[in-house]
Amino acid sequence: MKRAFAPFTAAAILPAFFLLAACSGEAPEPAPVDTKVPEELAKEPLKVPQAGTEDQEGAGTPREQRVATLGLLNKRNNLTQDIEMKPGETKRVGDVVIRLATCEKTAPWEATQETGAFVQVIVKGRNADNSKPEWHRVFSGWLFKNSPSLNVVQHPIYDVWVKDCAMSFPGEEAAASSTKD
Repeated sequence: MKRAFAPFTAAAILPAFFLLAACSGEAPEPAPVDTKVPEELAKEPLKVPQAGTEDQEGAGTPREQRVATLGLLNKRNNLTQDIEMKPGETKRVGDVVIRLATCEKTAPWEATQETGAFVQVIVKGRNADNSKPEWHRVFSGWLFKNSPSLNVVQHPIYDVWVKDCAMSFPGEEAAASSTKD
């Protein structure tokens, strides 16, 4: 009776053996990620929001010298990357374009520390009629590091958040050097 099952066992194992033999053991070459910002998005003017006192003298680092660090998560493959941008800059990572209008940070001597950035997120996707993929703005607004739930990028694939805004304030260097003495 054991011999009656032998052909069935061999028939079950043989396809698995051929599948394993077909694997070369090497991963395929990754496809290049497109980082060129589409012309129609590059030409679109970026409206910089006006805050109350940020352009006054002594308000900190001038806007064009600030550097924001944003986090980008692709929820499909769980890949996270940091993106460093200057205000007015636009960067593309695959099917997502991120535009940074400005970033702000409260002065170090203020009681509550806040870091925020005005960001636009534009994603390439298909319409409901499954036509040619088009660019859709999925978010435009302020994102805050310490209050991420205040304004959220709601997209099924991508998530964007503020990590930092590098800027300095007058008197900050003097305060740091006096504490070292």
